[in-house]
Amino acid sequence: MHLASTPIQVPIAPPQLRVARRLMKLCAALLMAAVGTQAQAAGVAIVIGGALKVDNDEVWQRIVDEAGGAGARFVVFPTAAANPARSGAQIVDALRRRGAQAESIPLAPRLKGADLQATLRDPAWLERVASAQGVYFAGGAQELIVDTLQPGGQPTEMLKAIWAVLRRGGVVAGSSAGAAIMSATMFRDAQDTLQIMKGGMREGRETDRGLGFVGPDLFIDQHFLKRGRIGRMLPLMQAKGYRLGLGVDENSAALVRGDSIEVIGAKGALLVDLGEASSDKRLPAFNIRNAQLSYLDRGDRHDLKTGVSTPSAVKLKEARLDPAASDYKPYNKSEPFYLDILGDTTIVNAMAHLIDSPLTEVKGLTFTGHRVAGDAQPDLGFEFRLYKGAGSVGWFTGAFGGEDYTVLKLRLDVQPVTINRPFYTPLQPR
Repeated sequence: MHLASTPIQVPIAPPQLRVARRLMKLCAALLMAAVGTQAQAAGVAIVIGGALKVDNDEVWQRIVDEAGGAGARFVVFPTAAANPARSGAQIVDALRRRGAQAESIPLAPRLKGADLQATLRDPAWLERVASAQGVYFAGGAQELIVDTLQPGGQPTEMLKAIWAVLRRGGVVAGSSAGAAIMSATMFRDAQDTLQIMKGGMREGRETDRGLGFVGPDLFIDQHFLKRGRIGRMLPLMQAKGYRLGLGVDENSAALVRGDSIEVIGAKGALLVDLGEASSDKRLPAFNIRNAQLSYLDRGDRHDLKTGVSTPSAVKLKEARLDPAASDYKPYNKSEPFYLDILGDTTIVNAMAHLIDSPLTEVKGLTFTGHRVAGDAQPDLGFEFRLYKGAGSVGWFTGAFGGEDYTVLKLRLDVQPVTINRPFYTPLQPR
């Protein structure tokens, strides 16, 4: 379409002129999103692992600063929330207290009196979204976000307006459900991690299309370490052909800008690389060999293009834990076995123990402790074997008041096992 440079001499009344200008601004913003939702974006996707505390100034302030700092205008989508009015108000308040201008969009299936279709098509709302510097998605049920903004896999004009923000260098942030939608594929509703490992993964039920704000090549999951979700990430990545996955923990965030990842907040994120992984097709259950795991702690960075991870400045001041170095002096002496490898933060605790230990490997299990109705494979469990390989290194610091590790390039094998029942028996009197 060619737009003439000479103004058309048609008298326009003031109200019509305002409407015309509004529509022209909206069209210009939406044209930026017309090249397709999977292209590289100029802005930053801020993936928050869920349970973001209101006093986490590092994350909240960074969200505002990335959008331009004081005065940056945000629109909040409480679409996923169980109580959209309350969630939207809380997020608006948190952003305003860090200097942003923020407002909540009344676009939520659970919002009483809301007209979803009218809001999705409203030119005024579309303009306010497209011209914002930041977008924030609340937590809740991620299926409500995709079903509202991308019904049947087709982007609405509202979703295109959100993409316009990211394409011109703005921020798209989301916590929990708002993080799940960040990749092109997402878990829709898959609360039972072990059942996913046992093959219970159906398109449109447990998995679905996400919105793809981090691009097509990186899979995202949330509440990751707290809920042991590496158990569900690995089968999905294997099934969908993902090489890279990023699992962000609670009260923490990963900033994804192009090929760069930066981790901030209270804890960190687990980066999974299946570039050299394989599986044994002869086995009748999920299995994987030579997956590569790296734990990126707060302040750490990773370059997706080069594959290079850089620990925070705090960590770099400490001694490097390199098992291949002549001066390697590991601290840990015990040889643990993890009976619940998918427990709260257990996988990272095992990684930290191994990198700071003379051991070459550690093992753990995941299995159902008791029979569950509907479980066709109650005695199927999985052994996790973590081991050192080429490039396995780590760093430790006590500067944050705890024992904080960065661990790079450990390897992981997962194989199916049969759980004997009873798993144990009481000792009998002599």
